[in-house]
Amino acid sequence: MNKLKYIAVLAFLGTVGISELGAQIKEEQLILNRKREPEVKKIEKKKTSVVQEKNYPPDNKKKEDSLNLKYDIVNVPPVSDFKTTEIQGEDISPKFSNNYQSNYFRLGYGNYGKFLADANVSGKVQDNVEVGADLHYLSTSGLKKVYDWDSKQNEAKIGGFANIYTEKGKFNIDANYAFNNYNYYGIYALTPSNNDVDLQQKVNKFSVNGYYDHYSNEILNNVRVKSYFLSDHFGASENYANLDVNLSKHDFSVYDDITANGDLGINLETVNSKFDILNKNTNNQFNFTLSPKVTFYKGDSYLLIGSDFSFLNSKNSSNVTGESKNNKFYWFPKAEVLVAAADEFKFYGGIDGGLKLNTYGNLLDENPFLISDLTLTPTETKYHFYFGLKGDVDQTFKYDVNAGFSKVNNAQFFYNNNLFDNTISADRHGYDYANTFSSIYDNGTLMEVKGDLQAFPIENLTVDAGLHFMKYKLDNLEEVYYKPLFQFNLGAKYTMLEKKLNLGFKAYFVTDRTSNSYSVAQSGFNPDQYISVENTNEKVGGFADLNLSAEYKIHKNFSIFALGNNLLNAKYQNYLGYKVLGAQFMGGVKIIF
Repeated sequence: MNKLKYIAVLAFLGTVGISELGAQIKEEQLILNRKREPEVKKIEKKKTSVVQEKNYPPDNKKKEDSLNLKYDIVNVPPVSDFKTTEIQGEDISPKFSNNYQSNYFRLGYGNYGKFLADANVSGKVQDNVEVGADLHYLSTSGLKKVYDWDSKQNEAKIGGFANIYTEKGKFNIDANYAFNNYNYYGIYALTPSNNDVDLQQKVNKFSVNGYYDHYSNEILNNVRVKSYFLSDHFGASENYANLDVNLSKHDFSVYDDITANGDLGINLETVNSKFDILNKNTNNQFNFTLSPKVTFYKGDSYLLIGSDFSFLNSKNSSNVTGESKNNKFYWFPKAEVLVAAADEFKFYGGIDGGLKLNTYGNLLDENPFLISDLTLTPTETKYHFYFGLKGDVDQTFKYDVNAGFSKVNNAQFFYNNNLFDNTISADRHGYDYANTFSSIYDNGTLMEVKGDLQAFPIENLTVDAGLHFMKYKLDNLEEVYYKPLFQFNLGAKYTMLEKKLNLGFKAYFVTDRTSNSYSVAQSGFNPDQYISVENTNEKVGGFADLNLSAEYKIHKNFSIFALGNNLLNAKYQNYLGYKVLGAQFMGGVKIIF
């Protein structure tokens, strides 16, 4: 019977993979920006963590967590901020859960000169204190057969953390340093006069974060601090800090079987950005937000009523425009109702909104090929109406389907840059080949439909899927740049051979995106000048991206793994001009202790 289960699962994974062979494929992006769950969070989930916290979380904490508007499936939604496989590919190597050893060291090597080193070490220094360190390094030799110029890249991140448990609360502190060393290699409009042109960009980021969770929700609920300092190869610098304090009074009786939670959120967020090339933009933003809310419960149903009150102070200046200042108050409505007809069917709907500070650091996470000179403007979601249905069917099928409509001011998009210098020169800056991007903004509306699901059809098999449809209608821009109309992902994980073998599968499907582009030629009137023509409706093709992984445990302290990324050898681009690595294969060893 067990053998039949294994055969059925392998057939399922194979069928999914074969079905993608006919998909139209463009190129996979060659960047170093892997999304990784911080090891701090992983350690907290393991049984080796300190058990000082008695009865944590309390019942009122659990009720508060149920307010999350998105239906978290096993604490991680199948669809979140979409990111394709990138240089590393998605690290979907399964994590063994039949033991609770938290320390490991992993080495891997593959084609394209890919080298991976990962390590995590943690332990208790006292009964209530746990400390640890996390290390990650990844490099590639790039697309040597595609580009005459250099496209190699490498990234590293090293950090330490501490978890401290007291009788009244839990502290978490982490600090890390990361660098991303890569090239502006996506040249499509103007070929360099020499092959050894310097296209280098390097981003350094030092972060310090802290979190305190009070076990009781009497007055103090939790405090969170985030901060980072960022610099790059061209002299840009950015300082960011965020303080979030949540005050609350939970679980007080209102009438009969109706209870209520009262919460007050206090948020301070500041960012200072300074650029040192071209227009030399400087951007200073400070946002103060108060978020009062009251939630009434009856069984699993609830009604939430609240508001966000924000004060924004911002200053922008450059060599071209001078200094501009803006002080403005904002009010955003907040309400949600959930009707729990049954565990299988929970209907919900509501309205919310808010301000999002666009920072150089956050935008680089989405697109590392930005020019190091940006105008940074906050995005205002004036209002966002939504409704949906979610449920848990016999703990074997979980789903959340919702639709929404938003009014957005200063919605952020990426825009291809032209040449900055139109003169013909053999010594051109590496960012001046129409190969970088800027951030642009427009007002408009956004209609979205999202769906997430997770299923457990047989023992040891988990299948998840997610879709995201979004349709913008903008006031000024004729086209919506680098926002696909539809994207879909499908994944599966399976454990077999008495949990010695873990298999993983992940596939992404994205429709065409629109971009602007430039064609550049030597001027017929002045031989020392270039002229360029812009195309405002360039199509960046959609793609299918397939990833597989396997890890086999030879010994309780030793395993081998294999990763396959972009296995359809999709020749796609995430951003115009930036061709990505083709089919990637990596093998390696992992030592657990």
